[in-house]
Amino acid sequence: MDALVLNDVRKSYGNREAVHGISLTVREGEIFGLIGHNGAGKTTTLRMISTLLRITSGSISVYGHDVTTEPDEVRKIISYLPEDAGAYKDLTGRAYLEFMASFFASGDEKRAMVQKGIDIADLGDRIDSKVDTYSKGMMRRLLIARAIMPSPKLAIMDEVTSGLDVINAYEIRDVIRSIARSGVTVVMSSHNMFEVDMLCDRVGMIDQGNLILLGTPSDLKREYGVDTLEEVFVKAVKG
Repeated sequence: MDALVLNDVRKSYGNREAVHGISLTVREGEIFGLIGHNGAGKTTTLRMISTLLRITSGSISVYGHDVTTEPDEVRKIISYLPEDAGAYKDLTGRAYLEFMASFFASGDEKRAMVQKGIDIADLGDRIDSKVDTYSKGMMRRLLIARAIMPSPKLAIMDEVTSGLDVINAYEIRDVIRSIARSGVTVVMSSHNMFEVDMLCDRVGMIDQGNLILLGTPSDLKREYGVDTLEEVFVKAVKG
């Protein structure tokens, strides 16, 4: 089964159309990258997939469930991590995971879910420190753990390494690879073309609300006769 199918998806704000008829399919088990400059329509698209924004027209299905007519079923099998996500800073990392797990489970199931989150976060003894003492990289690990511990079938991540230093970004990419290997389909946006090239099985490029390219990083680089995904994007956008 395809994990995600977008068919002629459009989103308008009044008279302005922000997303212009995007159609694409994400295969089960893929890491799929959605890239484009600021204002291109990436985050709007991710929010429609996540049921946070209503589609103006077209359709989106997640593992066969329509986001418009079956939003509750979609929410049961996805997680969404926005770029500006935060955690309760007065809680410890463990207490935060316990609090979030309580929305999904109780008893032994909740304890197993929290332990899974602790394993994903991999913060060692710092899991029992208050969140307001965490570095940005530690916070991002905790938030990824929160998103993945309920075992979603589709994880949606918006600019997950934004603002991180080289080492933290490298470690977060390793976490994402591990998540995908465990069977979770990942859809992510990023401005970092190197990151997308390293991580993603396939890539969709959005410019001014239009899907302008779709393919594997290696195929797109070969098609444009360049060495980097960044060069592909510049050529595709500027001609």
